[in-house]
Amino acid sequence: MKKGHEPTYSFVILTFVLIIIDTLLARLSVYLFPAGSSSGPFGVSILYFAVAFMLLFTFWFGAYGAIAAYIGTLIGSGLLSSGTLQSHPLVAVCWSVAGLLQVLIPLIAFRVFDVNVGMESSRDLVHLILFGVILNNIVGASWGAYTLAIGGIIQSSDVTGVFTAWLIGNIVITLIIVPIALVRLTPTVRKSKLFVKNYWD
Repeated sequence: MKKGHEPTYSFVILTFVLIIIDTLLARLSVYLFPAGSSSGPFGVSILYFAVAFMLLFTFWFGAYGAIAAYIGTLIGSGLLSSGTLQSHPLVAVCWSVAGLLQVLIPLIAFRVFDVNVGMESSRDLVHLILFGVILNNIVGASWGAYTLAIGGIIQSSDVTGVFTAWLIGNIVITLIIVPIALVRLTPTVRKSKLFVKNYWD
């Protein structure tokens, strides 16, 4: 254990807490703002506000937040969904990788380019918008939409609609919530020994 850091079990507990929060937010997002297609309802939300919190948790808690984002997406949007994903668990496992990609891409970019999560410069904001609002959501929406089609959850004709709804909704949510939360809350979170500067510590 490194000096000044919480012991490992604290991060295990943190991860479980984040999984619970992400799961509840994912389920609520899909329940309140469900997306549908000619194939019926599935685990996609047109206003998936859970993604903003998954991003914040990953920026603050590193890979622990990313793990929670994947599991939270899998359970909350997939296995607990009232749509067809619930009855196709193997598809849900693959489809939920979209949630992981949406947080892992900006996490890696932030570490590689040494971005300050407190958004203390215009450079930090540019990296956030590029990797944490645009690129990550394009990749996530693409993965999600095509996985649903390959898994037989939606028709191939629905892919464009699902991709567009997913992408626009996520961009709007992340652009509104994430920058403000990072600026206002990061200084407080940084004071915690649970704050992760790299990926795991």
